[in-house]
Amino acid sequence: MKQIEGSICAANGFTAGGIYCGIRKRNDKNDLALIFSKVPAHAAAVYTTNLVKGAPLTVTKLHIADGIAQAVICNSGNANTCNSDGIEIAEKMSCLTADKLGIKPEDVIVASTGVIGQKLRIDPIAGGMDALVASLSEKGDEEAAKAIMTTDTVMKKIAVEFEIGGKTCRLGGIAKGSGMIHPNMATMLVFLTTDTAISASMLQKALSHDVRKTFNMLSVDGDTSTNDMVAIMANGLAGNVEITAEGPDFDTFMEALNTVTIALCRSIAGDGEGATKLLECDVMGAADENVASVVAKSVITSSLLKAAMFGADANWGRVLCAIGYSGADLDVSKVDVAFRSAKGILPVCKNGAGIDFSEEFAKEVLLEKEITILVNLNSGDAEATAWGCDLTYDYVKINGDYRS
Repeated sequence: MKQIEGSICAANGFTAGGIYCGIRKRNDKNDLALIFSKVPAHAAAVYTTNLVKGAPLTVTKLHIADGIAQAVICNSGNANTCNSDGIEIAEKMSCLTADKLGIKPEDVIVASTGVIGQKLRIDPIAGGMDALVASLSEKGDEEAAKAIMTTDTVMKKIAVEFEIGGKTCRLGGIAKGSGMIHPNMATMLVFLTTDTAISASMLQKALSHDVRKTFNMLSVDGDTSTNDMVAIMANGLAGNVEITAEGPDFDTFMEALNTVTIALCRSIAGDGEGATKLLECDVMGAADENVASVVAKSVITSSLLKAAMFGADANWGRVLCAIGYSGADLDVSKVDVAFRSAKGILPVCKNGAGIDFSEEFAKEVLLEKEITILVNLNSGDAEATAWGCDLTYDYVKINGDYRS
């Protein structure tokens, strides 16, 4: 398993591209992305749990019900959500894409991101299709990654290479996500591609299992988005014997998938709206995995703790407070807490009670860009990790004038 250059075009048979077509008011950012597999691919996806869902999700669910897809089209600048003609527009996006690529409309995954409740015009998308298809290339991943960004400040992309059955396989992905990020899949847009041969059912099993420990453990602001999804296409061009059941080959694929998704989780958390720090909460010593997961999520979503981390304030009581209201069944008198960064480890709580520490050293530890909150429940062997960011003045500023 090794990280390689590229992302969604790293796997054999995939091209991508992105353009500005006029959906956004500003013309200095791409707003339309396309990913294409030269052969039909097995497909799987997971979707937001918000009851209010964007029209593209409804259309995509129908399109990949047969486990097949060959392209992804995604626009930014408009979520196509809560619109009376939303389904019609999403289907038109599919038809336009299919017509230009010579594939079936039902083999197109559709996604949108941006402002909710504003009608999405099809004209700029239709007018940009020739340029969008012309932009497809094996080096077009960055233009596609730019096109799906909203308040993101950096592109989020990664690819890995691994071996299954003596064949070299690749898996890569791009993501967007900065605000409206909160556990319970999905809360961002993530597009993954692989040339691994794997059945649609096993691909869905792999993705559904993975998100429990990755994207469902990610929170920026406590708001679960209406639109977003994680979708993966596997075109089988690596030539390995198709994975149709659990076993060593499936385990290797899961390791590759997990490597990519964790990297994207960290990228999204670190680029949270207005964020200055990436936060990670590592919970260990839990009675079971559910307890560990619940505690990690509770800590990472605490607004008070996030604010303290912004101020480099070792206010560990906020960690214990978040553990206490998490709903997990545990003995608080056994809990240990510490903060860790590149400057070292700062123990602050032992057996549920505070211990003496140097405020000067605490400041050094918490002024770093990446901070880990270490929680030991001392009640078992289960563990879990969650990711988030600090809460800053800029978060309010960004969301105070989001529509402009």
